[in-house]
Amino acid sequence: MAKPKNKTAGPVREEPAAELPPWARQTPDGMRVRVHVTPRASRTELAGTHGDALAVRLQAPPVDGKANAALCAFFAERFDLPKSKVRVVAGETSRDKTLELSGLTTLPEI
Repeated sequence: MAKPKNKTAGPVREEPAAELPPWARQTPDGMRVRVHVTPRASRTELAGTHGDALAVRLQAPPVDGKANAALCAFFAERFDLPKSKVRVVAGETSRDKTLELSGLTTLPEI
């Protein structure tokens, strides 16, 4: 009885990694996401893009870190992460911020 031949004679090709949008960057710890925040909106929601950042409307006011806390809580819920894994790493007092999402290896559909 003849042994069946292997039809894949060449090296195994890996699928190319999905290209990230311009507002996201892979890091050794997870992902970094650039966002443009509009505080005091009627509701908290994603609002498309703003240049090369993800636009986010926040219901919270930009007072005493309330908007940053609301932003972190929103992204934690949206990406199914604990709140402790989402933090603002740049732009603490600016509308343009960078968030670090620790432990996030792939970007879910937005």
